[in-house]
Amino acid sequence: MIQDPINDFDYEVRLRTLRERVETETFPKAGSFVNAHAHTFFSFNYRGYSPSCFALEAKKQGLDMGGIVDFDVLDGLEEFWTASRLLDLKACVGIESRVFVPEFADRVINSPGEPGISYHMGTGFTTADIPPEAQAFLDGMRTTSEERNRAMVGRVNAFLAPLVLDYDADVVPLTPKGNATERHLCLAYARKAAGDFPEEESLRAFWSEKLGVAPDDLKDLPDGRAMTDLIRAKTMKQGGAGYVQPDSGSFPKMAEMNDFVLKCGALPTFTWLDGTSQGEQALEELVEIGRSTGVVVFNVIPDRNYTPGSPDRKLENLRQVVHLTEDLGLPLLGGTEMNSPGQKFVDDFGSEELAPLHPAFLRGSQILHAHSTLQR
Repeated sequence: MIQDPINDFDYEVRLRTLRERVETETFPKAGSFVNAHAHTFFSFNYRGYSPSCFALEAKKQGLDMGGIVDFDVLDGLEEFWTASRLLDLKACVGIESRVFVPEFADRVINSPGEPGISYHMGTGFTTADIPPEAQAFLDGMRTTSEERNRAMVGRVNAFLAPLVLDYDADVVPLTPKGNATERHLCLAYARKAAGDFPEEESLRAFWSEKLGVAPDDLKDLPDGRAMTDLIRAKTMKQGGAGYVQPDSGSFPKMAEMNDFVLKCGALPTFTWLDGTSQGEQALEELVEIGRSTGVVVFNVIPDRNYTPGSPDRKLENLRQVVHLTEDLGLPLLGGTEMNSPGQKFVDDFGSEELAPLHPAFLRGSQILHAHSTLQR
């Protein structure tokens, strides 16, 4: 498959391609749909989108606003701002990581099976030129992530032997700047196995033995969604050979990440999963803890929180959390992530379920764009 040059790992190639398309393509008038939470290939995008590519697609699909978020890095920031300016696209840039919330040390929040651990964000970043103490924190996020990945590969290699990865040779080349995620690791294992076991029968036999799944039940070989999801579930998630239960020292405290975000002139942002965990059932308490150290924005992934045509508990939880953000005056961001195969490019804000909530997501996105524009 020929790679689109707008997703080339060489930035100059991406920029040249974007400039050419800005000159030659015709774009629709912007509508009112938004995607303010899309990962790029600087962490993991299942379509391999660069920041420039996501900006271009947002413009082509008539989004009112597009926002990128990457795990543990701001590597796509300057590129995305350049692209958004070339395309006249409303934009924002964020970062996502995991943090420890001491007050919820015995309650699961939004990281399943991991009490006290929460996915957390900062949004509204406008420059990579940040204060030295903030840069030190950011560098630490990248280093810690890499150390965690290398340790994970060591444990999974021992379990999957004779299939073993060389982190530098097999994983790093899958990334434009070295920031790998578990999804990169799974893809690397799947591709390495396909090379080591070129016959489908032997490949099925290998994975069947290692993962405890009948050969005929293995789907999407060699490296499709079902296969990489299975590798991740069996080797890297709770109960898997590579998994290590995090504790209070595994991640920075929420207050520490909030301080980093504020030092960068950005906005600490709370993330919500689905309202079913013990921690999220105490959402107002949790939000107040975040607000006490700077949280001023709220992030939701709408698509996983309703079933089309079925008014279920998930949808009611989503409605409640949107109303809570309105009551508290917290700008609301939403998006599709795009870091797992099959996720949409943009939420269906015209659906019966999301249409009543659409104004809150649109308003929040416009507030973040306004903040970012004024900061720049």
